[in-house]
Amino acid sequence: MSAPAKPRRRGPRRALTEGDILDAALSLLDHGGPDAASVRGIAARVGVVPNAIYTYFPDKAAVVKALVERLLGEVDHDVFADRERPWRVRVEALALELRARLFAHPGAVGLLVGGPLGGSNALALNERLLQLFADAGLDPTNAARASYLLMVYVFGSLAREVATVHVDGPLPPESDRAAARQVTFSKIPTDRFPLSAAAATTMAGYISTEQYLWGLRRILDGITARAASASESPGGGHAAAGNGALSVVPNS
Repeated sequence: MSAPAKPRRRGPRRALTEGDILDAALSLLDHGGPDAASVRGIAARVGVVPNAIYTYFPDKAAVVKALVERLLGEVDHDVFADRERPWRVRVEALALELRARLFAHPGAVGLLVGGPLGGSNALALNERLLQLFADAGLDPTNAARASYLLMVYVFGSLAREVATVHVDGPLPPESDRAAARQVTFSKIPTDRFPLSAAAATTMAGYISTEQYLWGLRRILDGITARAASASESPGGGHAAAGNGALSVVPNS
């Protein structure tokens, strides 16, 4: 009679880290969108029961906050931190850097639109923006408003771009996406929507880098014009906070 087989000893259990959980959440976002990145889905991806996730994060909102922080922490500040460069060049560099980083994870763009932006990486980015707009000649109040306007434009533009594409992982090349849109817009009935049909090629390019920079530059044109108007006001006027725009008032 053969001896009973000895039970196998289990190997050491792999320690789970917050980074593992965030890696899993980001992978789920990339391949399944926000709905896939549930606590249950994250737990399944890292091989633990859902309750184990709460050892590291109290709830899904905390996971989202940490993901936002991780994504913003990947932004390369060196591309827009050099104050020797013109401020507009630095703003464009920042906008393009954000676009490139987030397009690598299009499923996470919605988190930045609707998620919290109060972590240390978010505040560091905001600090850079405030300095940029101070260099442009804006007072602290309007620098803060310009910073908010810029982030709304950047995140809103990216959200609109990724909303039209339903693929896993990084977005397809810009040229492929524009070509697909061109096919769609070429079918607009010219008898019912003549102006839209005539603008089909331009509309197909709404998701292009050219369009993204066009809109950004129009915003910066407005900021530049207002800042110049404030600095050239007679009597040493200063910019007052009113309705989110720069308005000149005389010193009392």
